[in-house]
Amino acid sequence: MGGQRIGGRVGRAATLLGTVVLLILFGSAGSAFAHAALKGADPVDGTVVKKAPAAITLTFTESVGLLDDSFRVLDPENRRVHTGKPQHAGGRSETARVTLPDDMGTGTFTVGWRVVSADSHPVSGALTFSIGKPSATTAVIPTQAAGDTASATLYDISRYFAYGGLALLLGTLVFSLVTGAEAARGLLLTGWWTLLASTVALLLLRGPYERGGGPAAAFDPSVLADTATSRPGLVLLVRLVLLAGAAFFPVRAGGRWWTAGGGVLTVALAGTWAAAEHASAGIQVPVALVSAVLHLLAMAVWLGGLTALLTALYRAPEDLPASAVTRFSRLALTAVTVLVATGVYQSWRGLGSLDALTTTSYGRLLLAKLIAVLLLLAAAAYSRRWTARLAAPVERRADVRERVLEPVGAAADAEVSGADMSAGISTGTGTETGTDGGAEIGTDTETDPGTDAATETATETATGPHPRPLPSTEDGDPGAYRRGLRRSVLAEVIVGIVVLVITTLLTGTQPGRAATEAAASAAEAARPMASTTVIPFDVGTPGGHGKIQIELTPGRVGENSVQAVTFGPDGGLVTVPELRLTFTLEKQDIGPLDAKLTDRGGYWTSDTLNLPLPGTWTMKATVRTTDIDQITVSRKVRIG
Repeated sequence: MGGQRIGGRVGRAATLLGTVVLLILFGSAGSAFAHAALKGADPVDGTVVKKAPAAITLTFTESVGLLDDSFRVLDPENRRVHTGKPQHAGGRSETARVTLPDDMGTGTFTVGWRVVSADSHPVSGALTFSIGKPSATTAVIPTQAAGDTASATLYDISRYFAYGGLALLLGTLVFSLVTGAEAARGLLLTGWWTLLASTVALLLLRGPYERGGGPAAAFDPSVLADTATSRPGLVLLVRLVLLAGAAFFPVRAGGRWWTAGGGVLTVALAGTWAAAEHASAGIQVPVALVSAVLHLLAMAVWLGGLTALLTALYRAPEDLPASAVTRFSRLALTAVTVLVATGVYQSWRGLGSLDALTTTSYGRLLLAKLIAVLLLLAAAAYSRRWTARLAAPVERRADVRERVLEPVGAAADAEVSGADMSAGISTGTGTETGTDGGAEIGTDTETDPGTDAATETATETATGPHPRPLPSTEDGDPGAYRRGLRRSVLAEVIVGIVVLVITTLLTGTQPGRAATEAAASAAEAARPMASTTVIPFDVGTPGGHGKIQIELTPGRVGENSVQAVTFGPDGGLVTVPELRLTFTLEKQDIGPLDAKLTDRGGYWTSDTLNLPLPGTWTMKATVRTTDIDQITVSRKVRIG
């Protein structure tokens, strides 16, 4: 009946947990999890240019990988424009560039783009620009930019099962080695097959996931070939090789070489995650890789070990000594310490600032994980208390048995003559009269825990009072302690799986540091900009001094318009015979570029100035006040 009640609780808990997991999984399906964030575009989204640009250039917060179909450019009639091959601008890995034809025509053009960030997650988006003037357009954002929901959902589900399989495989292995329990060894095979199947699924779905295509493309030979030669694909292939090696690795062997080989295999297996997730990109990559491996191993030891412990407690609790549970409890405490230390570092690295905790999706998920971890630690504290109670009565009972077997007081030296009086411990209870007049007194040391009190009372009567009190029936019942331990471990497993789900969501969410930087870049790009510079001049003649006011719009890379006016000594507008304006970027050895100002009757303008690169430019203005009097003055101007 007790087993049925526990089984019912486990079944209800599993149903509840499955519902929560499905809600989290499918509630997040279709959301755009971008890691590398777009910092800037040339031409800028929504701008109008006078003539067709030579290329489209995108700049990201971290390095990105390019696909054969990374760019799709559509004209106002939704026809695809033939472009060049995607490449990195100037060899910079954080950029993506594609050349455009000269005869694009006029109107509004739509650009859909899709790249792969350094941590293996695809990033996509769209922008528009107009040539000549804006126009109506029938273009639709390409589906490859938005991505296929089915492929993304299947890929994410496979990632969840991969994490679960790793935790089950490594955690059960460590638990079996530490405790020697046989009841949980069957989980090893379950974990191995789960991890193998999910890795194969990830390898097949990698191509459609990157390209934004449907699941049917998973079996396209060309797509599989591209996946096998990419960094994420190579990592998955290495994982399959390691799993094949693990299948032939002797679990029950021992010795120094066996321990070293198992350690290397375990670390390498965990490294296949670190090499393709957040740790592989961003700041402090070497430290982050080590932290990610330790974090993953500690998670597997704790969560997988808890699952194995729960299985052993449910299937064969009597075969699990209290000392074995105590050993695992100490190991779990070490794993928790490693989890906390590496988790704090990874949180700092991913967030970048405390504000990101509440202003980014990554920060809010991290807060949810923190709450779940606190609940997990509370459940773990209860488990340690039950473990201590389970171990304490066993030690006291063993101490009692040792005293029973020792002679006590004068009874050790007494000699009984005429009768053969024997005292011992038999399998029966009570007294038995022998043929020689002797009496045999026996106590059953293997009786049900509920009879411990009667046994200890009989022992105390025969041997005298003990120096410390014996446990009561309630305190000495290991069955009650095992039931309490089952409940607390079940709570740990449930909350631990929720933590694992949140962790997997975090690995698919843009880090707070990158999100903050992307938001700042987007706000900067959306803000209308105009650079106004005032330069005093003095040609050295009476009344030959004043100032030039130059307005540069938008003051960013690409085409800019210029308006310039001159003011005389009294601050009023004056006309001058000539005004020239040039721009030079000394660090890149670019320029001088002539703005080609045109006199508009009191003010000077130009719409043909094209500044190709960001940086601090030198702006030189040459003003002529008479036929022979002129001067050149300069100022630094920042181009974003």
